[in-house]
Amino acid sequence: MYCPYCRHPDSRVIDSRTADDGVAIRRRRSCPECGRRFTTQETVILMVIKRSGVTEPFNRDKIVRGVRRACQGRPVSDDQLAILAQQVEDVIRSRGLGEVPSQEVGLAILGPLRALDEVAYLRFASVYRGFESLADFEAEIAALRAKREGAAALVAPASGYT
Repeated sequence: MYCPYCRHPDSRVIDSRTADDGVAIRRRRSCPECGRRFTTQETVILMVIKRSGVTEPFNRDKIVRGVRRACQGRPVSDDQLAILAQQVEDVIRSRGLGEVPSQEVGLAILGPLRALDEVAYLRFASVYRGFESLADFEAEIAALRAKREGAAALVAPASGYT
């Protein structure tokens, strides 16, 4: 680590702490040459393996852009999209892998998007899963209805009257 003040090629770590919910490490350093102190932040770069085999750094903004297209005309705010992107990143980072296939990123988007907006979910899933016919849409809509009805049955209070 070069000193940002005198460019000396070494520094001494004085203190280390986790930052950003454990995703990064913040280190307080001291330069043995000039004696000045500075702070660095280290993060692990998560790489995404695209279908072509090319790898690129994970980019939360890319998720927001893709999901925003699916949410066009829907009552979804930018804050909700940012939260969704954070949830996706958290899921992917929790796997503990340095490289993740783009397919897994797409799968990680589907769950939070379904909870956020079902129409946007259908739009995204139709492109992501490559729906080719009306039957594909009907099957996905039936699955959404079944899930919604199952959740409603669990939430509905039991009545003491018959």
